[in-house]
Amino acid sequence: MGLEMIRILYQYHRWANRRLFDAVAALGEETAAREMGSQWSFPTLKGMLGHIYGADWVWLERWNGGSPTGLPADRDFATLADLRGRWDAFEQEQQAFIEGLSEEDLARVVAYRDTRGNPYSLPLWPLLQHVANHATHHRSEGATMVTLVSSSPPPTDMSVYHLIASGQLRG
Repeated sequence: MGLEMIRILYQYHRWANRRLFDAVAALGEETAAREMGSQWSFPTLKGMLGHIYGADWVWLERWNGGSPTGLPADRDFATLADLRGRWDAFEQEQQAFIEGLSEEDLARVVAYRDTRGNPYSLPLWPLLQHVANHATHHRSEGATMVTLVSSSPPPTDMSVYHLIASGQLRG
């Protein structure tokens, strides 16, 4: 996967995350905090969004040489506005990292420990791809949760992103 593809993937990733976040925020704090059951990776919409943010955060830490022992928890964000504020600041940091990469950086091996302390190492490019793919899984769970409490949220398909970005569709 080349550098330009990574940059486009992360533009899409930020757009899709924000699109789902906005749909959840429109439902209000009470709905976002409602327990939806143990069948979900995270039982609340707020928790699901917090996990997407937290996973992005932990991976950026790893790419920069760190090995955090945990992700930010749902309880770390009193409100959706708190989460959005932290996420906005983080997205700028993540975007700067992505924009600062060179083609050679994609092959750099990242050695890290997971949150249990197990050591791993992989080239940067599949880790970058993993983060966006991981979020897609949790966005789909979140979109299903939104559908159950309201109606289907706006689509986050990559083709929709490209059509909006190219001016062929309205966002």
